Amino acid sequence: QVQLVESGGGLVQPGGSLRLSCAASGSIFSIYAMGWYRQAPGKQRELVARIIKDGTTNYADSVKGRFTISRDNAKNTVYLQMNSLKPEDTAVYYCNALITTTTMTDDYWGQGTGVTVSS
Repeated sequence: QVQLVESGGGLVQPGGSLRLSCAASGSIFSIYAMGWYRQAPGKQRELVARIIKDGTTNYADSVKGRFTISRDNAKNTVYLQMNSLKPEDTAVYYCNALITTTTMTDDYWGQGTGVTVSS
């Protein structure tokens, strides 16, 4: 019964900033990793950033130095601070989490939130 709900997407001008949030809820025993993926029209879904339980992070090369992922463990929430946005960042951003519930360990996905970077 796990749900991931994203928020914070929208339209922004090049060079602007957005902060995405994703809150996990439900029968959660533990969360091993949370992250953000994105998919632009006609392209494969790609990993943007991920943070694991011990706090280590990894980023796509295309966003290093511009995006920062963080997590509030008490709230089961992950954030993606996106700065210096470029038109190439335009995509649907999906929250992902590897979660153990009372019945299984599995990847869960949010519905996605759109980000459009345009003048």
